[in-house]
Amino acid sequence: MATLNVLNPPARIIEPAIALSIVFVGAHSLFASREKRDLRLIFAFCFGFIHGFGFANVLREMNLPRAALGWSLFSFNLGVEIGQACIVLTVAPLLALAHQRNALLGQRIVTASSVCVVLAGAFWFVQRVI
Repeated sequence: MATLNVLNPPARIIEPAIALSIVFVGAHSLFASREKRDLRLIFAFCFGFIHGFGFANVLREMNLPRAALGWSLFSFNLGVEIGQACIVLTVAPLLALAHQRNALLGQRIVTASSVCVVLAGAFWFVQRVI
């Protein structure tokens, strides 16, 4: 919808919102107790819309022919998903192995990674707002 200008939130709103969603994910990893209900799927669904608007802004700026937008959006999203899957399929087993061998080390890696995510998102937020 955003790529076709049906719904087009401005980049000055979307870009900081993307950064804040990254901060939120890192902070949630740091501070959320192990709840009975896992809300990460809901977060991912909502953040997917925000990030999708960011992707659409990039595609629009490329001035692709209107007929190519659907295929371009599909290809772009597929590439992003493949990249994320590659990262998860590499990192998750290593993290599980570290946790299995030394639970404290595994937790420290998760904590350090979460802090890095918060800092990167906060930096990006400040950069986008200023």
